Amino acid sequence: MTKPKSGSIPLPLVRTNQWTIVLSVLLTLFTGVYWFLLIPLISGLGGLFFQFNPVMRIAKTFLKKNPSEYIQEDQQQQNFNQVISVACLAIAFISASLEFKILFYVFTIMVGLAAFVAILGFCVGCFIHFQYNQYKYRRSLK
Repeated sequence: MTKPKSGSIPLPLVRTNQWTIVLSVLLTLFTGVYWFLLIPLISGLGGLFFQFNPVMRIAKTFLKKNPSEYIQEDQQQQNFNQVISVACLAIAFISASLEFKILFYVFTIMVGLAAFVAILGFCVGCFIHFQYNQYKYRRSLK
């Protein structure tokens, strides 16, 4: 096993975070209690601003192997994805609080689908990040 590069996150912790988003979105949509969105929202904000994501910290205690023995995800890429996720969750939560139903449903479903699709193997945030970097590169050539 190769040594993980600095700034990497074990894949099981990333998956746990994604499942937390999916399950919170489903609970919100099926119960109508939009406060469930605060679970991934607060966890994501904690991860972005304080490098402490409680969901990942709790999940880390359940890892059977040393964290460095798992497939690693790039922390910078995950932070980019987390910014998108937190923004969508915040918009959804604020929209629900203000009773903007359409905006609430659009952003809640969008973030839930993105997290679920990421679990299945396609990262929407990674695709956006890649396209943005391609745009910057092509622009630098002109």
